[in-house]
Formats: sequence, structure tokens, C-alpha cells
Amino acid sequence: MSIIVICAVALVASCLTFFSGFGLGTILMPAFLLFFPIDTAIALTAVVHLLNNVLKLIILFKKAEWNIVFKFGAPAFVSSYLGAKALFMLEGVKPLLIYELFGREMTVTPVKLTLAVVIASFVVFESLPLFKRISFPPEYLPAGGFLSGFFGGLSGHQGALRSMFLLKCGLDKEAYIATGVIIACLVDFSRIFVYWGYLMKSQYQDYSTLMILAVLSAFTGVFAGSRLMKKITMATVQVIVSIMLLAISILLGFGII
Repeated sequence: MSIIVICAVALVASCLTFFSGFGLGTILMPAFLLFFPIDTAIALTAVVHLLNNVLKLIILFKKAEWNIVFKFGAPAFVSSYLGAKALFMLEGVKPLLIYELFGREMTVTPVKLTLAVVIASFVVFESLPLFKRISFPPEYLPAGGFLSGFFGGLSGHQGALRSMFLLKCGLDKEAYIATGVIIACLVDFSRIFVYWGYLMKSQYQDYSTLMILAVLSAFTGVFAGSRLMKKITMATVQVIVSIMLLAISILLGFGII
């Protein structure tokens, strides 16, 4: 049952999130949580997320805006490692709210609530005509990278914050997707060093078959998304991103993911 559920979610999520540049980990992690403890689920999700991004990187490598990759990606790489370390240090922090929904226990933590407020605020401001004309100056990119990377290591939710900044960089659709993929790979490589140490110590030693099938399912979603890329406009990408940002902020705020 775990293989069917996780592979199905990986395939659908990979295709749906190809254009937004984020969301695979956010959608896939709850599927892992059905069968694994939270720390192990985050780590396993990170492995699928990394390999999925590597494939997208191979496909879109030449389209990236490298100036933004360096300014945003370098601090994200460093802070992702710090966030991953903090994840295991904050295991004992009490949640703000615990409740039951559809037979499952939902937990609202300070990290989730903070991230939900930040993302929802961006969506609200993005809807204002004045904000649509604003772009982030280059000097803000390192700060955005550090913030995005830290949350990526801490909770796995790196892509939403990254997309908030990249949308304001004036990139076309292919450059937006490719630049985001490379930055995501940097974050994944950084945090995986911390997560992998935990996985090797955990009691779940035999999930290689599950991981291979999940990765192959995600790859299938990438190829499906890449075939649709030429048929979609940047305006459509922006709409997709905004809808996903709002959905994720709501789900985080209520502790569902």
C-alpha cells in the first residue's frame, strides 16, 4: 500500500509542480508521513526531491540565469545546512495546537504558522496593482536565499519562498523554472548531508525499492511537464504559483502538512 500511495502522489505532484518550481516536497511529504515518523519522512522526501530536481536540471540547464543562481543560491546552500541541523534540535518544541481531522492528528507548530503567514502575506500583496510593478533589487537576493534555504532545511518548504523572489526578477518562464531548479538542487545537496546521517541511524533500513519506484514516478511527471512547457505562458505560470502559494499557506497554517 505504501508503494502505491507514494508513487501515485510522486507522479502527479511532479507534473503539477513542474511549472511552479516548488511543491513536490510539500505534497509528497504527507504521503511519506502516512508510513514513517516525521524526521524520516522529511529525509526520504528530500532524496526524491533532489533526484527529481537533478533530472530537471539536466533538461533545463542552459536556460538558467546564473547571476541570480549565485546571488540567491550560495546563501541558500549555507542556510539549508543550518536549517537541517535546527530540525533535529527543535524536536522537543511544543506545538501551538494539536487537533484531529478525519481520524488524523494535525499539528500546528511555530515554524509552520510563521511560514504560512509569510506566504499568505505575499499572495495578498501580489494581488495589489502596486506590488505587481515592484521587482526585488539584486541586493535583496542573498537575504531571500538565506531565508528560503533555512526553511528548506528546517521543514522542507523551501520552494514557496524562493518563488516569491524569483517571480520579481523579470525572468521568462524557462529561465524562471531552470533558475529555480538549480537553486533547489543546491539546497537539497546541502540538507541531504544532515538528513542522510539520520537515515543511516534509523530503524528503517530497507526502503530502497520504495525510493527507486518513487523517484521513477517523479521522473515520469517531469517528462510530462516538460512536454507541456512550450504550450504555457509566463502569465499562466504566475497564476499557478499564486494558487499553490495560497493553498500551501492554508494547509501549513492549519497543520495539515
